Amino acid sequence: MRTSPSEPASSEPSGFAALGVPAALVANLEALGYATPTAIQAAAVPEILASRDVLAEAPTGSGKTIAFGLGLLAALDVTRWGPQSLVLCPTRELATQIAGVLRQLARPIANVKVLVLCGGVPLLPQIASLRHGAHIVVGTPGRVGKHLRDGRLELSRVRTCVLDEADRMLDMGFGDEVLALVAACGQPRQTLLFSATLVGDVLRVSAAIQDAPRRVSAGQASVPQIAQAFVGLGEAQREDVAAAWLRTHAPGSALLFCNTRIACASLSAALVARGIDAAALHGDLEQPDRERVLARFAGGSVRVLVATDVAARGIDLAGLDAVVNIELPFDPEVYVHRIGRTGRAGATGVAVSLVGDDDLPRLHAIETFAGITAVLERAPEPDSDAPVVARRVTLCIHAGRRDKLRPGDILGACTGQGGIAAVHVGKIEVAERASYVAIDRELGATTLRYLQGVAIKGRRRHITRAT
Repeated sequence: MRTSPSEPASSEPSGFAALGVPAALVANLEALGYATPTAIQAAAVPEILASRDVLAEAPTGSGKTIAFGLGLLAALDVTRWGPQSLVLCPTRELATQIAGVLRQLARPIANVKVLVLCGGVPLLPQIASLRHGAHIVVGTPGRVGKHLRDGRLELSRVRTCVLDEADRMLDMGFGDEVLALVAACGQPRQTLLFSATLVGDVLRVSAAIQDAPRRVSAGQASVPQIAQAFVGLGEAQREDVAAAWLRTHAPGSALLFCNTRIACASLSAALVARGIDAAALHGDLEQPDRERVLARFAGGSVRVLVATDVAARGIDLAGLDAVVNIELPFDPEVYVHRIGRTGRAGATGVAVSLVGDDDLPRLHAIETFAGITAVLERAPEPDSDAPVVARRVTLCIHAGRRDKLRPGDILGACTGQGGIAAVHVGKIEVAERASYVAIDRELGATTLRYLQGVAIKGRRRHITRAT
């Protein structure tokens, strides 16, 4: 819109600039596609930049990582080596995601090193990385605590400590470890605590480690965007109803929750047997298998992910179309966390729960807790048994960050002379020892043969289809 001569253009800053974020970081945010702050960013960033302690009610998907990440980077002195910030979170998946976001945000700042320290992976590479130092450490309490106790990690110069998903860390029994790690950080110290709920143990921990924190909230703007439905099972089996619902509604991506790893594995196998692209995510999977499953789902080569609550903790699945509670959780609060994974950032989402006679007490508890009235619908009857397939396939390159691979190397290989157009390449994930690239299904086999015959970053790589 053109400004009239009598109305001079406003010079007032807007967006992230209005929050006090340094210009270089604002320009990078805009390049990454972030122009307008979310509710939690608008509330928390000014307090963080003012070096105040913050107690934030912020669920996964609210934009909290960018909120505290901007604060960490604005205060960073790259000329001073050694950890200046510590971010603690409950799972290695969340730690990896946070580190990835921080590295993106840090692009305007030269030579920023972000180090991930999590359990479930070998110690030796972490020990080697610690010898080279880092500016920001992101990790799980157990592994960070081990490095601290063994004398490999020095936290006395840390001036900003972040507890992300604090309620989950406490639920998992990390309370004492978290308090010990925060106490090992330097003084004066800024402490930022983010939690989906601010009750009980979370408030007690805040009182023990924070100094007059400013309390902020992400608000509830996304809740009305979630359409909740409850489907009665009648005499039908859960796996039959789940398959019928998936065929009838055909969501592009769906996260199905079971209460146990046995039920999770069983349902996934039953759906695959019915021609539905599905994969299971549960605690029995080794880390490389977890990475492969998540890469396939994020890349669109699996439409249905069947998971337990523990396995899904800390995983941020952008653009999730539907959540299906195959089994209702025993804790009503878990129900709210589950359905909150869809309908984010203004998008619409669907949450469906399968309800049998034995589930009615749990359903009534959810109604009371969430303030809803559940009306049971009849289970759908699919009009065909056509397969439900994903639009992409995922290729696995058996080399990753330890081999210095980057997403650009993989994209360049796919689209090189004789390759395919970039429009047919989907999400690229680079893990420590493997990399994953999503390719449009009809070009998957062709691209696999092509990549097996070309060099990626100067070397031929072992490449397979991820299944």
